[in-house]
Amino acid sequence: QVQLVESGGGLVQPGGSLRLSCAASGSIGSFDAMAWYRQAPGKQREWVACISSGGSTNYADHVKGRFTISRDNAKNTVYLQMNTLKPEDTAVYYCNPGRWYGSNWFPSDYWGQGTQVTVSS
Repeated sequence: QVQLVESGGGLVQPGGSLRLSCAASGSIGSFDAMAWYRQAPGKQREWVACISSGGSTNYADHVKGRFTISRDNAKNTVYLQMNTLKPEDTAVYYCNPGRWYGSNWFPSDYWGQGTQVTVSS
């Protein structure tokens, strides 16, 4: 079993920044990578970024250059630094442990409660 707790969301103006955190516990060692997803109202959940245990990263095109994923393996915590936020970034953000092979992400069935990010003036 894996437990995930996301935090750090909130209301921010366009152009602002937020830093999300995901604290993982349980059998997290069986997964070699972590990802962030988001789900906007009325839309499907979409992959945002992932990071391997060694620190390699990959991003969706619509966040590349604005978002940075990082991890602290000692704390089993993954972060998502979000800069230059846009209204279309408004969503509930989730972390997800999984496996990353080549350019493909394979999610697990473990999800936290998510953290709400609202970008609005």
